[in-house]
Amino acid sequence: MRRIAVALTLLTALSCGAVVGSQAVSAASAPTGGVGGRGTNILVVGIDSRAGLSAAEKRRLHVGGKGCNCTDVMMLVHLSENRRRASIVSIPRDSYVTYAGTTVPALSGKINGAYALGGGPLTVATVEKATGLHIDHYLETGFTGFERTVDNLGGATVCTDTPLRDENSGLDIGAGRHLADGNGALRYVRARHVNLRPGDLGRVRRQQRVVNDLLARLTAEGALNGPISTARTVRTLLKTVRTDERTGLDDLVRIGWALGHLRADRTEFATVPIRLFDHRVPGVGSTLVWDEARSAALWNALGADRPITGDTRIQPIAENPAPADPARIPVRVDDEAVATALSANGFVVTDTSRTAPAVRPAGPPLIRYATGQEENAATVAAALPGSRLQADPALDAVVEVTLGTAPVRVKTVTYDRNVVDGAPATADRLRCAGAPAAAGDARPVGAAEPSGRR
Repeated sequence: MRRIAVALTLLTALSCGAVVGSQAVSAASAPTGGVGGRGTNILVVGIDSRAGLSAAEKRRLHVGGKGCNCTDVMMLVHLSENRRRASIVSIPRDSYVTYAGTTVPALSGKINGAYALGGGPLTVATVEKATGLHIDHYLETGFTGFERTVDNLGGATVCTDTPLRDENSGLDIGAGRHLADGNGALRYVRARHVNLRPGDLGRVRRQQRVVNDLLARLTAEGALNGPISTARTVRTLLKTVRTDERTGLDDLVRIGWALGHLRADRTEFATVPIRLFDHRVPGVGSTLVWDEARSAALWNALGADRPITGDTRIQPIAENPAPADPARIPVRVDDEAVATALSANGFVVTDTSRTAPAVRPAGPPLIRYATGQEENAATVAAALPGSRLQADPALDAVVEVTLGTAPVRVKTVTYDRNVVDGAPATADRLRCAGAPAAAGDARPVGAAEPSGRR
């Protein structure tokens, strides 16, 4: 029954901070500005702090530099009133919000800065102000607790469609599915500067996948057998997780019981929809601005205790969605008109029509791409419906388009990072494409590797 505590600790341990004590966070000064709704809302955070870590621990955990004493990870967990559905929404650390409080004029900044200004109470109040939801319970911990949690569980499954590397976190894994120890899993969930789509949204999705995997394992192993054993493991949880005064043993037992009995198709993961991904604010830096309409629809759905998957107000359905950003895809095209049309669609195009063959090959356009460029090639193919795709290891990162004799139609594509990295998805669908289904097929990561930079 120890694994219930592991699951709950996981939700609070995806962070870049130091382990905190088990004493309660005072809620006396926390405003209750959120609107009461149906169901239960739990805010779980991880704190970025290096306080108390030795130089050896920093090297082992790959966390050099100074902590910000701010929240590095934030997840809002909504349990439905009937306890048959959970919606886990990640709030990116760089979200630009107005802090709660009575300061005139009101202070604005990254949402992770609320903790440095007023600890847990101001963090809760700021999330309530930004979302309009009432937070019923608050949990907080740090990354060493996450490391111990994963090790206690026997490792965590991490997966990726393509190789991922990040010097800052020490992450370096190949494509596929891997069994990581606590240290390896920590690198996977902390990485922000990966070679593929760097930034917080990709990191948040990886965190969600790890949570998804461990919750699935808890369910498959029958970890929730009775309330007495559940209470015993929650007491273990309280040794590494900090709560507010409104959150007691009985609350955590109910939360753990609910999470352990959820079906995969009724466990939802999402990230707050973003409108501006690099909004520069003097004195604050690069921030993320929420999409006003879509984020409001998200919070309204949670407040009304409705599912968030399948709601087109939260996630509109594009007519021709693209898996990659055309502005980051170099393309060589041997036809001037098609090159012009693709360029107008946002692709980085080089017109090679002067060297095109005098006699075109029969059939539709041929799109050739190098290994690892599958998403780029699929995006070009979405713009050129009916094209043929062909992998060519001899190519570089440029996608080659050779026209044939068939008529060509260039179709506008829509790229939405919110879809690629954070669209609402149920647990049964939140997995890497092509990854082995069985955990036993995973390759070990972390345990047999040096603890320094990888």
